[in-house]
Amino acid sequence: MSAPDWIPDEVSLMNYLRAAPRTLTLVIASHNIHKIREFRAMLKAVPAIDVLSLVDFPQYIPPEETGLTFEENAALKATHAAMALNQWVIADDSGLVVPAIGGAPGLHSARFAGLNATDSDNRKKLLDAMHHLLDDDRAAYYECWIVLASPQGVKKVTRGTCEGKILLQEKGGGGFGYDPLFVKHEYSKSFAELEESVKNRISHRRKAFDKILPSIESLVEIN
Repeated sequence: MSAPDWIPDEVSLMNYLRAAPRTLTLVIASHNIHKIREFRAMLKAVPAIDVLSLVDFPQYIPPEETGLTFEENAALKATHAAMALNQWVIADDSGLVVPAIGGAPGLHSARFAGLNATDSDNRKKLLDAMHHLLDDDRAAYYECWIVLASPQGVKKVTRGTCEGKILLQEKGGGGFGYDPLFVKHEYSKSFAELEESVKNRISHRRKAFDKILPSIESLVEIN
């Protein structure tokens, strides 16, 4: 992979990083405020870590997600940002999979209803695509791949899933994406109805994160 064109030269941010105590700096390769908040909550378990996100690097332009799988896209995002920012980076790619409609929305979960589609647009298209399906045919799962990368490349890859079903109509006003339509097995409330702390404890992203956590903790010890 060739080096990205942009090398960060934001004086205030670089001065901050140089003046900071000897902690591990980890960048979340995302602009999504919901995803950033979830990662930050999980990373609170790690002491001596300075957590940034792409919001802190406004001049950085993420790569086009050209991977054919969640894993490939997560690796692309992590390695590109790590090389450009010269930092340790954690990135994920995730989506909702409904086997009865060929695995859709799948890799295109964020733009299921079009390039500029809103979460509401995507949920409406999913409901329309599943209008004829009942009971077990409404089975679905969230899938998440997380990649930890340094400027030298990928260091760890993990996967997490959360199985459940798609409701006939939306329930709840929390969460984001397809959360108002998704109910995890053994739960009666949609992801959008659950307290954020509860959802974050049982989510696909949490399961993938728990597997990568030891690698992050080892970096803190080395640092």
